[in-house]
Amino acid sequence: MEIRWTEELPESIIQRAMRSSLGELCAEAAEARDSAHGSLVTYSPKVFIPLTKLCRNVCHYCTFAETPRRGTAAYLSREEIIGIARQGVVAGCHEALFTLGDKPEARYSAAIDALRALGHASTISYLADMCGAVITETGLLPHVNAGVLTSADFERLRPVSASMGLMLETVSPRLCEPGQVHHGSPDKDPVRRLETIRLAGVHKVPFTTGILIGIGETRLERIQSLVAIRNLHRQYGHIQEVIIQNFRAKADTRSADAEEPDLEEMLWTVAVTRMVLGSGMSIQAPPNLSPGTYAQLVRAGLNDWGGVSPVTVDHVNPEAPWPSLDDLRRATALAGKVLTERLTVYPAYVEQRNDWIDAGLHQAVLRASDGVGLARTGKWSPGLAVSRQVPNHLAEAPVGADLKAMVSRANAGTRLDAGEIARLFAARGPEANYLFEAADDLRREKAGDVVRYVVNRNINYTNICSYRCRFCAFSKGKTHEALRGAAYDLDLGEIERRVREAWDRGATEVCMQGGIHPAYTGATYLDICRAVKRAVPEMHIHAFSPLEIQQGAATLKISVEEFLTELKQAGLDSLPGTAAEILDDNVRAIICPDKLKTQEWLDIVETAHHVGLHTTSTIMFGHVDGPLSWALHLLAIRDLQDETGGFTEFVPLPFVPMEAPLYLHGKARKGPTLREALLMHAVARLVLNPLIPNIQASWVKMGVEGLKLCLDAGANDAGGTLMNESISRAAGTEHGQELPPVDMRKAIMALGRMPAQRDTLYRPVSSERRQASVDAAPLAAVVQTPPGGPRSLASMARATERLSMSRGNDK
Repeated sequence: MEIRWTEELPESIIQRAMRSSLGELCAEAAEARDSAHGSLVTYSPKVFIPLTKLCRNVCHYCTFAETPRRGTAAYLSREEIIGIARQGVVAGCHEALFTLGDKPEARYSAAIDALRALGHASTISYLADMCGAVITETGLLPHVNAGVLTSADFERLRPVSASMGLMLETVSPRLCEPGQVHHGSPDKDPVRRLETIRLAGVHKVPFTTGILIGIGETRLERIQSLVAIRNLHRQYGHIQEVIIQNFRAKADTRSADAEEPDLEEMLWTVAVTRMVLGSGMSIQAPPNLSPGTYAQLVRAGLNDWGGVSPVTVDHVNPEAPWPSLDDLRRATALAGKVLTERLTVYPAYVEQRNDWIDAGLHQAVLRASDGVGLARTGKWSPGLAVSRQVPNHLAEAPVGADLKAMVSRANAGTRLDAGEIARLFAARGPEANYLFEAADDLRREKAGDVVRYVVNRNINYTNICSYRCRFCAFSKGKTHEALRGAAYDLDLGEIERRVREAWDRGATEVCMQGGIHPAYTGATYLDICRAVKRAVPEMHIHAFSPLEIQQGAATLKISVEEFLTELKQAGLDSLPGTAAEILDDNVRAIICPDKLKTQEWLDIVETAHHVGLHTTSTIMFGHVDGPLSWALHLLAIRDLQDETGGFTEFVPLPFVPMEAPLYLHGKARKGPTLREALLMHAVARLVLNPLIPNIQASWVKMGVEGLKLCLDAGANDAGGTLMNESISRAAGTEHGQELPPVDMRKAIMALGRMPAQRDTLYRPVSSERRQASVDAAPLAAVVQTPPGGPRSLASMARATERLSMSRGNDK
């Protein structure tokens, strides 16, 4: 590959770089960095795996490379590699960085013999095998630094490595001449290294490169190196980060007495790198090579610290220990930034993973990702118990003025736009804490210190469904019984029994939803309503998702408005705002492609409001969605509420992944992180103000401790006691089927708040209902009527249909 740079050098950058003061350069670079990266400075928690230290090159400053030694294995064994990776998992790492010498088998017979004993013909072959083993056995994502590579090498490594890297170091061929640091190192030829970086772009590999400063190059040669990187990135878009690494003199090398670059050189180079590569590029400097200068480096335009290992040393610079994460977090905060974990592959490439990441790695990447493609922190997933509080930061970075302004506007009831809402969801560290406090303050102002709950019973009348929602672990096909118990289809007698039992136990509501049974008609839903009112006339019927409403109307060949009116006459009191999932058709096309479109859902709910039926509103988040789709969802809810006023509450429902097909097939995240789950409640409180006063937290998804956290982050309602919960339990939640009123009240009072039982429409209930809920007897065993029986709802629906057709023929 021919190196071309002179005619492509931006003269304005050269002039500014050479003539401006260091302070001016750093200020310009920091401003550019902030425009793209905001308050975040990232790092990757990783383990370093030195596959082999044999190398055919003889760089004059390197102590990593070794020559074969009797009694020392040329390569780490599989057991040693997996052992290191497992230590990383325990320490919370996400990345396994494979470092190794360049093609040692081309120089040493000992390498050839060792590879043969391992069953491999080349170092690349063994490397690919070990990367695959690390993924399979530990879930860590490999990043490979394997030196100069061919097209065949990339094809071999891409399926087992989420990202790769090669330091360009310099484009100056002068440094390969006799007496210079790269003399005798064929793989340090700039042309060969640039060709490897180019091939990475051809093969769509997220790539790391960078320059090494202080090895004899000039400042102009540094700029030339950066421009060469920029040109390749402009062509292929594959450079995800650029490292500015400072030379460190090491004993027992030919460069032991060479002068190391000082801090001014490091700051100048970081700032100029930002100017050359632009605001969006991720620019890093290894923190162990510049101790005590972290704040200055951040102010020079840096936005990433690279890999920091809590387990292994830096095998390339073993004399330079890693800083503790507490120290790094504190120093980053003192520079006005929030230290945040990332993966070895950056968020933009995670988002576009179909193009940039081998399909076989998608599952591992998604399971390690949060909603924006950064690293998932903590072990919590929805359905699991919250084991810790939101972490306190050792040093507090300032909260952005833009975020404060958005909160102020939301407090005033102003409608934020989608970009602003997505910015709120991006809050981390002190900014997230600021939002939690702001939402809680607004909750206190709008809803007071009373936390309401409803004593209700869930009745899921069938789990048979003709839809194929990829997030759903509850529904089954017509006869499928292999997963999570048998298919069932209740009869009206069992529904009536459960309604009476619920009333006796203090309930004021039955919440009823089910799968979209192919044999159900609108008459089925009307019969369910009549059965409930026949059993207990006073019971509030909160039933039927918009999807069920659509099905019922279609089977009766009447409009949605006509069907809702008939349901209301039959006893329906309100609708759950479920089947919404995410009101963004790009997401719906992935998770529920045959379900209602966004506008269809909104139209049905709007019609319900117009016929006098209140509904709840929900969001089911944390799968393949992200902040922008969350923002669009909240705005759709807000705008409809502004028109109709028919929503009683907003209910965030974190995606429970454990048994969901989308997750089991490696196509979804592990639900939202705890930070994201709490932010959904806080941001909803702010964005929906003042139109929806009630933000409900789901103890089924969050657990009791998670419920408490949500109530401190803007929520004011604890939802229902449920008695029977089937849908979340089918997905894998461990939080049980009922939260009895006594336990609900204890959890609320533990926060210093006042519990109050309500009805579905947020009205107080009678003392008789309250006492009945306290004195409730244990639940009797439920009967899940098998499908096809003579009294099942589907069978009765078919009989009703036949009778209707017969009457029509008589007429």
